[in-house]
Amino acid sequence: MNKFKLLAIALVMGATSLVANNIENPNTSKDEIRKQIIELLEDSSTKISADTYINITFTFNTEGEIVVLKVESIDKEVLSFIRENINGKKIEKPGKVNKQYVMPINVIKK
Repeated sequence: MNKFKLLAIALVMGATSLVANNIENPNTSKDEIRKQIIELLEDSSTKISADTYINITFTFNTEGEIVVLKVESIDKEVLSFIRENINGKKIEKPGKVNKQYVMPINVIKK
């Protein structure tokens, strides 16, 4: 009975390691991610009333969508601008899942 339990545990651990090895981690550079995010912001119809410099902390979920974790700004207009134009959007070449990225962005009013 002990050998059967040991065999079952070994099979479960082996199967888990195979599944973990199949998770794709793209090798997209931060510069490429930044360009894609800037394109999202440029394509937006939302207007900002003043030039603003912000730091955005975000990650990607398993579907490749951007998940904004933190926006270093107290301006509610900027916060809603980021939520509308970046949060939940998919980009062509996302980064690694669950890795936190910090990106400075200079938002210029139109």
